[in-house]
Amino acid sequence: MVYALSASYVMYYYQDVLGLSASFVGLILMIARVFDAVNDPFMGVIVAKTHSRFGRFRTWIFTGTVLNALILYALFSAPDISGTRLMVYFSVIYILWGVTYTMMDIPFWSMIPAVTEKPKDRENLSVVGRTCAGIGNALITVFTVLSVTALGGSNERKGFSIFALIVAVLFLITELWLCRSIRGENAEEKMETTSVREMFRALFRNDQAMVTVVTIVLIDFALYITSNLIIYFFKYDISGAGWQGQYTIFSMVGGVGQILGMMAVYPLLRRKLSNQKIFRLCLGAAISGYLLLLILCMSPLVHQMVILCACGLLVFAANGMLTVLTTVFLSASVDYGELKTGMRQESVIFSMQTFVVKLSSGLAVFVTGIGLDLIHLHGNNSKTGEIVAQSASTLTGLRLLMTILPMIGLVAALLVFIKKFMLTDERIEHNAQELKKKKEVQGSRLN
Repeated sequence: MVYALSASYVMYYYQDVLGLSASFVGLILMIARVFDAVNDPFMGVIVAKTHSRFGRFRTWIFTGTVLNALILYALFSAPDISGTRLMVYFSVIYILWGVTYTMMDIPFWSMIPAVTEKPKDRENLSVVGRTCAGIGNALITVFTVLSVTALGGSNERKGFSIFALIVAVLFLITELWLCRSIRGENAEEKMETTSVREMFRALFRNDQAMVTVVTIVLIDFALYITSNLIIYFFKYDISGAGWQGQYTIFSMVGGVGQILGMMAVYPLLRRKLSNQKIFRLCLGAAISGYLLLLILCMSPLVHQMVILCACGLLVFAANGMLTVLTTVFLSASVDYGELKTGMRQESVIFSMQTFVVKLSSGLAVFVTGIGLDLIHLHGNNSKTGEIVAQSASTLTGLRLLMTILPMIGLVAALLVFIKKFMLTDERIEHNAQELKKKKEVQGSRLN
């Protein structure tokens, strides 16, 4: 919920509600991602080297959660300032948000390969984790606009502030519950620590981790382009007094589709197909969904909610399965990397996941900001809240941006995956067995 609120609504909040330039907001988000390029992998190293009576995972999850909850509220509760002062405020707060989110997120996902050695268990944990993440994302997608309107009325600024506070409190409660529930401290001690140089050298020698990382960037870029632009489509293209309700219906269909993809469709397909075949099938389905949406946008039926929702269902159901599979592939790359380099790097590899998710969202918002300025979309009146009518060329540009750009990202992801990814189900199982034998031999030598 925390990440979805920031990734999907920070552009809308600062550009449409507060009146900052879309290009400036996008630029700051991109700068923050460059900063994370240095910060995130180092956080992975710090987690791996942490020695605390609370355990290396729990220590950073607790610290990062408390700080990030405070920063999230500040991000969507900007003081009554404008111009340069608002630009400075946004720049500082958003960079702090990225740093504190990293502190919590890297140890969270690093737990998956650290607490179990069985590939099937890791796959199941990835499905559970990603399904719950999908539920959180869906809750934000469905309820944000309705909640902001209900809490603030025509004052979106007030509505976002209260809603962010609610999300921050829920974040604190659930993550503190997690910290209280974490077991398996002995598993944490199995994580090797080495020099920063050695860990980075081994990371970049893990070609399958890097392929997965690139694929995640391209897939998430497509998703975040959609999540950032779709609210503008409903507000200014469909428009009218009931646009919030129609946006909520579309978002609800997308959210349900994402969860069904993770919880129902993926397990069903997994009985018959390998993860690699499912991955290619999902990318093909998402591309088809965007292609249908593009055709719809160029036709007189563009505002037909039933057809819009059908396209959204196809795209988001496929995306739900893709998020599960990329986590599975990252977990598998940990074993692959250990066999190839002799080093086990859960935290460093999963720090790359955190980084690329933020990189892709930053890149998407940067492109969104540039695109909104290029098509000359003007936000609503920040004083009165009045919706400004857009020109026909602006609306056409908006439709093209939200369909063609995601398709480009997904096609690129499919090409990279087909050409470079080699971790089949059989190879993943083989790697796990090889590591098990290696540890048994090492254990017998020690005895």
